[in-house]
Amino acid sequence: MSAEQTRRGPRRDTVVRVGILVWLTVVWLALWGDLSVANILGGLVVGALIMVALPLPRVPVTGRLNPLPLVELIVVSAYYALKSSLQVAWFAIRPAGAPVSGVLRVYSATRSDLVLVLWTDVLNLIPGTMVLEIDRGRCVVYVHVLDVGSDAAVAEFYRTTRRLERLLIEVFERPTGWPHSRPTTPPEVTA
Repeated sequence: MSAEQTRRGPRRDTVVRVGILVWLTVVWLALWGDLSVANILGGLVVGALIMVALPLPRVPVTGRLNPLPLVELIVVSAYYALKSSLQVAWFAIRPAGAPVSGVLRVYSATRSDLVLVLWTDVLNLIPGTMVLEIDRGRCVVYVHVLDVGSDAAVAEFYRTTRRLERLLIEVFERPTGWPHSRPTTPPEVTA
């Protein structure tokens, strides 16, 4: 580890802590609904007390944030959320019965716990899907999907999950230097 990387570690920790304190203060201000000096100071004090009394475990965050794939990720996620919302609305008003729903198994290709959590969070934000279980040991995520009535619908779900995961990997994972190799991804199998 170089001297530059050693110096960067404590700086990054400080930036993360300050960011958490600022976020907790913003939440405090939102709860009070009034922007005043007293509320800002109160938010800083309460945020600091929360950080001391309820410390979060350290999550190893490494790699770099790649801005171009991040923009694509935001646009693609918004598109999928809008598309799924319209699909769920159509299922609610269409004259036919309820769609066939089911649980699908998706094998994860990510090496990062952070990316895995972000991926499952994005999947949960898409209407019609809900992550039920994450098996990190086997790199498997079980997702309840609203429409699995056709092979085309299942294939579309897998295309969506793969694209979102690929974008998250491009945005957050570093390309080299990981302690273990990328797991092999078995073919998609429905549960």
